[in-house]
Amino acid sequence: MVDPVCIVTGVGPGTGSALARRFAKGGYRVALMARNRQRLAALEQELPGAKAYPCDVSDAQQVDKTAELIERDLGAPSVLVHNAVAGAFGSFLEIDPQVLNRNFQVNTMGLLYLARRLAPAMVQAGKGAILVTGNTSALRGKPLFAGFAPTKAAQRILAEALARELGPKGVHVAYLVIDAVIDVPWTRERYKQKPDEFFIKPAAIADELWHVAHQDRSAWSFNVEVRPYAENW
Repeated sequence: MVDPVCIVTGVGPGTGSALARRFAKGGYRVALMARNRQRLAALEQELPGAKAYPCDVSDAQQVDKTAELIERDLGAPSVLVHNAVAGAFGSFLEIDPQVLNRNFQVNTMGLLYLARRLAPAMVQAGKGAILVTGNTSALRGKPLFAGFAPTKAAQRILAEALARELGPKGVHVAYLVIDAVIDVPWTRERYKQKPDEFFIKPAAIADELWHVAHQDRSAWSFNVEVRPYAENW
């Protein structure tokens, strides 16, 4: 049997790398997507069967071209994890409106481009999963997140529209709300006074998404939330 294929977008040192490692451990050949090939080189060498694909998911033509390369090299993907994210901090008076637009292109339009390109083959196969990593900005708008929260809220609603359309056709779409600060070097430095239980581990996020991707069809989730046990919510 041919090993299944998983695409992970937004592969960086945190969640993206953890996702790639988890799906590789589970027997998948992993297509590693990020804008810069150098960010992917070490992980490509680390994971047998993984392959790097530089791609800006906000560019529909790049998405189509990269999908063709993945299908040629690895085969048709049965799992897509859209983890690429663009964000910004600042009030609505402070941010450059173009920043909001750029974030929308990556977070929401990127999901649309990927789903349009990859979902038809999943439907034809009668199986597949499209998973999206989100956060609490998808559920609420705070003053300093005006350049980010609207794009994540739109992303979640788009994912829900996909789930309602693709679910009956055998394709599982789910949205993971990460209500936590992810444990990566820059967040450790920024919140260095915080204890370990303040952070969520990238590997734990990856384990949950692995679980969601392989849920029994009789018990599919859409809205999934994860947070540290000590999180005040």
